Amino acid sequence: MKKAIIWSFCLLLASAVVDARPSERSVGIGDQIPDFSLYDTKRRLRSLVDYETAEAVALVFFSVECPLVKLYVPKLRSLHQDYQDRGVQFLLINADQGDPFNRVAGFAWENAIEFPVLKDFAQTVAIDLDASRTPEVFVIDSSRRLRYRGRIDDQYTVTHRRPVPGNEELKDALEAILNDEPIAVTTTKATGCVIEYPDNPYSTAALTYTDDIADIVAANCLECHRRGQVGQISLTSYRQLKRFSSTVREVVLEERMPPWHADPEYGHFVNDRSLTEDDRYRLLAWIDQGSPQGTGAAEPSPEEGDSGSWTIGEPDLIVSIPKKQQVPATGVVDYRYFRVDPGFTEDVWVQAAEAQPGNPEVVHHIIAYISEPDTELFDQTGETSILVGWAPGDMPARHAPGTARRIPAGATLLFELHYTPNGQAAEDQSRIGIRFAKRPPEREIRTNVMWQRKIRIPAGEPWHVDRATVRFPEDVRILSLMPHMHLRGIAARYELTRPDGSRETLLSTPYYDFNWQSVYRFAEPLRVAAGSRLTIVGVWDNSAENPNNPDPQKDVIWGEQTWDEMLNGWVNYVAENESAKELTSAKPEW
Repeated sequence: MKKAIIWSFCLLLASAVVDARPSERSVGIGDQIPDFSLYDTKRRLRSLVDYETAEAVALVFFSVECPLVKLYVPKLRSLHQDYQDRGVQFLLINADQGDPFNRVAGFAWENAIEFPVLKDFAQTVAIDLDASRTPEVFVIDSSRRLRYRGRIDDQYTVTHRRPVPGNEELKDALEAILNDEPIAVTTTKATGCVIEYPDNPYSTAALTYTDDIADIVAANCLECHRRGQVGQISLTSYRQLKRFSSTVREVVLEERMPPWHADPEYGHFVNDRSLTEDDRYRLLAWIDQGSPQGTGAAEPSPEEGDSGSWTIGEPDLIVSIPKKQQVPATGVVDYRYFRVDPGFTEDVWVQAAEAQPGNPEVVHHIIAYISEPDTELFDQTGETSILVGWAPGDMPARHAPGTARRIPAGATLLFELHYTPNGQAAEDQSRIGIRFAKRPPEREIRTNVMWQRKIRIPAGEPWHVDRATVRFPEDVRILSLMPHMHLRGIAARYELTRPDGSRETLLSTPYYDFNWQSVYRFAEPLRVAAGSRLTIVGVWDNSAENPNNPDPQKDVIWGEQTWDEMLNGWVNYVAENESAKELTSAKPEW
């Protein structure tokens, strides 16, 4: 631990003598700061004009790993509490290219930061202000003129820590503005971590679609972005990708696509959709170069229009709902259930399964339950048996070698379909594909819903927290997790409490997006001792500031429709079996 602390401060000492790249558009004291718009950690755009009634706005640049930032977070929280009722708005801005959006959002949640935390993806605001360090503060008045820039105070520097600050320049500047007095010290030198302004390493490379981009698109985009799928815009040809290249650039730069919401600080997941840093740089540089095609006829696969292909490979069995369903153009459609007998006279083992909506435009979700005779679908502990599900963003169920899902002899498949009308009358006949295991597994996959059905979210409440817990009576291996809430859900995480009382966060989705329901499959199944408790923590925003909120004037309870709420903490696991082979990978056998 001492070595880590010494090394951190050695890095800071080294950074103290390195100047960041200067800006050609720097704003000086007395100059007006141009308006800007940045996403906060709830993916809501925040602009300076949103705070035009504020007496002062303090822009604080930070990076997640900077030791001085960590030291100053409590001070910033305290200043926010002291000044929020006096018309001062704090905005925390992350311009660090090494901090992914999901990590920034996780940092804001973990540190209970109540004022907006923004991500400067393109470093445009940092460049305009010539921000060079973290933490560094820029204070503007009600006319958006820069009145102070520099450090928060002198309590912490790269070389020392004082019990209390000797000079509090940020606080002094705020008091002067609020009292309409001159600021005694308008500029100080901020110390801390250098804000890097890196160039794209591929900016001068001769990139082409055929040689450099087609494979990236095929691996990361085409699951959704092909005709008939939820991505809506097909990207299965060079012509289409070039046509929408500006849009692709924006969503890739802002880390909105590919959709992935796990904080990288916790867990490693085999189905991580996020682009690698290399692929991201390559794609952005190619678009900036004008999206050249190159030679050859390379096109991603599957071919455009092949919306019926199976990502698990050709199924051994395809099961459809009994008949086409008519979905009205408008109104509310209650959940529809269909029971199908697959005719199994002996137990069968499923290695992979995939659900396909017949009409993704109106299918909100599909769940195919395994229903045994004279057995409740959910027992009192939340145990259930699901073959496969589908929702925008989810992927097929591919089970690790040595594990499989059992369908008992005589069991039926119960389809749950949720339709959402889109303004036009439509038809749907959804289906599932099944691939059977090549041999009986060593471990049977089990599922618990971990639901909390007693939730009540008060009207107008911006940060409501609830939780649900399950206890494992035996040693298990956790395979995957899937948090589920509705439109007001904004964050979720899973916490494991071991028998010795130690706690660990297994998964954090600090920005939960109802429009992308993801299953998070561990690359290495997690060993959990008997007596451990797994808890899902959910957070909801029932205020008028939540643009997804159907009715901020209403208390919300558990319910099936999207304007109701849920807290489900789906977990797939297997009982540990000492005689079975070690589980080393979540990769399927094909």
